[in-house]
Amino acid sequence: MYQKILVPLDGSNRAEKILPHVEELAAHYQATVTLLQIIPPAGDILTAGVITPLPDQLDSEKKLAESYLNSIKAGLQAKQIETRTRVVVSGQVADAIVKIADEEKINLVAMSSHGHSGLSRVFYGSVAAGLLHQIDRPLLIIRSRKVK
Repeated sequence: MYQKILVPLDGSNRAEKILPHVEELAAHYQATVTLLQIIPPAGDILTAGVITPLPDQLDSEKKLAESYLNSIKAGLQAKQIETRTRVVVSGQVADAIVKIADEEKINLVAMSSHGHSGLSRVFYGSVAAGLLHQIDRPLLIIRSRKVK
Protein backbone atom coordinates (compact mmCIF):
# COMPACT_ATOMS: atom_id res chain seq x y z
CA MET A 1 0.00 0.00 0.00
CA TYR A 2 2.63 2.56 1.06
CA GLN A 3 5.81 1.75 -0.83
CA LYS A 4 7.27 5.27 -0.77
CA ILE A 5 6.88 7.63 2.18
CA LEU A 6 7.96 11.28 2.08
CA VAL A 7 8.87 12.90 5.41
CA PRO A 8 9.42 16.68 5.34
CA LEU A 9 11.56 17.80 8.29
CA ASP A 10 12.73 21.24 9.37
CA GLY A 11 15.37 20.32 11.93
CA SER A 12 13.12 20.77 14.96
CA ASN A 13 12.34 18.18 17.62
CA ARG A 14 8.67 18.89 17.05
CA ALA A 15 8.88 17.95 13.36
CA GLU A 16 10.70 14.73 14.28
CA LYS A 17 7.70 13.53 16.31
CA ILE A 18 6.46 11.91 13.08
CA LEU A 19 9.45 9.55 12.91
CA PRO A 20 8.15 6.76 15.20
CA HIS A 21 4.97 6.62 13.08
CA VAL A 22 7.00 6.51 9.87
CA GLU A 23 9.27 3.78 11.27
CA GLU A 24 6.28 1.59 12.04
CA LEU A 25 4.65 2.14 8.66
CA ALA A 26 7.90 1.66 6.74
CA ALA A 27 8.69 -1.56 8.59
CA HIS A 28 5.16 -2.90 8.09
CA TYR A 29 4.96 -2.07 4.37
CA GLN A 30 8.70 -2.47 3.63
CA ALA A 31 8.56 1.06 2.28
CA THR A 32 11.34 3.37 1.22
CA VAL A 33 11.45 6.59 3.24
CA THR A 34 12.56 9.85 1.65
CA LEU A 35 13.59 12.48 4.18
CA LEU A 36 13.16 16.00 2.82
CA GLN A 37 14.39 19.33 4.10
CA ILE A 38 13.43 22.54 2.34
CA ILE A 39 15.78 25.47 2.73
CA PRO A 40 14.14 28.86 2.30
CA PRO A 41 16.00 31.40 0.17
CA ALA A 42 15.90 33.72 3.21
CA GLY A 43 19.62 34.51 2.89
CA ASP A 44 18.99 36.34 -0.37
CA ILE A 45 20.02 39.93 -0.91
CA LEU A 46 18.22 42.53 -2.98
CA THR A 47 20.48 44.29 -5.48
CA ALA A 48 19.10 46.66 -8.10
CA GLY A 49 15.68 45.06 -7.75
CA VAL A 50 17.02 41.54 -8.33
CA ILE A 51 17.12 38.92 -5.56
CA THR A 52 20.46 37.13 -5.49
CA PRO A 53 21.24 34.23 -3.15
CA LEU A 54 24.34 34.45 -1.03
CA PRO A 55 26.18 31.39 -2.40
CA ASP A 56 28.35 30.74 0.64
CA GLN A 57 25.43 30.93 3.03
CA LEU A 58 23.28 28.71 0.81
CA ASP A 59 26.04 26.12 0.47
CA SER A 60 26.51 26.13 4.24
CA GLU A 61 22.77 25.67 4.83
CA LYS A 62 22.64 22.81 2.32
CA LYS A 63 25.55 21.04 4.01
CA LEU A 64 23.92 21.44 7.43
CA ALA A 65 20.64 20.09 6.06
CA GLU A 66 22.38 17.12 4.43
CA SER A 67 24.24 16.33 7.64
CA TYR A 68 21.03 16.56 9.67
CA LEU A 69 19.09 14.29 7.29
CA ASN A 70 21.96 11.81 7.08
CA SER A 71 21.97 11.45 10.87
CA ILE A 72 18.27 10.57 10.81
CA LYS A 73 18.83 8.32 7.79
CA ALA A 74 21.49 6.37 9.71
CA GLY A 75 19.02 5.72 12.53
CA LEU A 76 16.36 4.46 10.13
CA GLN A 77 18.82 2.30 8.21
CA ALA A 78 19.96 0.75 11.49
CA LYS A 79 16.35 -0.45 11.77
CA GLN A 80 16.55 -1.96 8.27
CA ILE A 81 14.46 0.82 6.69
CA GLU A 82 15.58 1.87 3.22
CA THR A 83 16.05 5.63 3.39
CA ARG A 84 16.93 8.42 0.98
CA THR A 85 17.46 12.14 1.54
CA ARG A 86 16.71 15.28 -0.46
CA VAL A 87 17.50 18.91 0.20
CA VAL A 88 15.62 21.50 -1.84
CA VAL A 89 15.82 25.30 -1.93
CA SER A 90 12.37 26.84 -2.17
CA GLY A 91 10.39 29.70 -0.68
CA GLN A 92 7.13 27.81 -1.16
CA VAL A 93 7.31 24.88 1.23
CA ALA A 94 3.95 23.23 0.47
CA ASP A 95 4.50 23.61 -3.29
CA ALA A 96 7.96 22.03 -2.99
CA ILE A 97 6.58 19.08 -1.01
CA VAL A 98 3.88 18.48 -3.63
CA LYS A 99 6.46 18.69 -6.43
CA ILE A 100 8.82 16.20 -4.74
CA ALA A 101 5.90 13.86 -3.99
CA ASP A 102 5.03 13.88 -7.71
CA GLU A 103 8.64 13.45 -8.87
CA GLU A 104 9.32 10.59 -6.46
CA LYS A 105 5.91 8.93 -7.00
CA ILE A 106 5.31 9.06 -3.25
CA ASN A 107 2.37 7.07 -1.82
CA LEU A 108 2.21 8.84 1.56
CA VAL A 109 3.39 12.18 2.91
CA ALA A 110 3.91 12.02 6.68
CA MET A 111 4.65 15.02 8.85
CA SER A 112 4.13 16.74 12.17
CA SER A 113 2.12 19.90 12.33
CA HIS A 114 3.63 22.94 14.03
CA GLY A 115 7.23 22.02 13.22
CA HIS A 116 7.97 25.73 12.99
CA SER A 117 7.44 28.25 15.72
CA GLY A 118 7.83 31.97 16.19
CA LEU A 119 8.91 34.10 13.25
CA SER A 120 9.63 31.15 10.98
CA ARG A 121 6.00 30.06 11.35
CA VAL A 122 4.87 33.53 10.25
CA PHE A 123 7.21 33.32 7.23
CA TYR A 124 6.03 29.88 6.17
CA GLY A 125 2.39 30.04 7.16
CA SER A 126 0.79 26.70 7.83
CA VAL A 127 2.53 24.09 5.71
CA ALA A 128 0.11 21.39 6.83
CA ALA A 129 -2.92 23.50 5.86
CA GLY A 130 -1.34 24.30 2.51
CA LEU A 131 -0.74 20.63 1.82
CA LEU A 132 -4.31 19.71 2.72
CA HIS A 133 -5.48 21.93 -0.14
CA GLN A 134 -2.87 20.84 -2.71
CA ILE A 135 -1.82 17.24 -2.21
CA ASP A 136 -3.48 14.49 -4.23
CA ARG A 137 -2.28 11.51 -2.17
CA PRO A 138 -2.61 10.29 1.41
CA LEU A 139 -1.29 12.71 4.01
CA LEU A 140 -0.54 11.66 7.58
CA ILE A 141 -0.31 14.61 9.95
CA ILE A 142 0.29 14.22 13.65
CA ARG A 143 -0.07 17.14 15.97
CA SER A 144 3.06 17.55 18.02
CA ARG A 145 3.14 19.27 21.36
CA LYS A 146 5.64 21.95 22.17
CA VAL A 147 8.92 20.42 23.32
CA LYS A 148 10.20 22.01 26.52
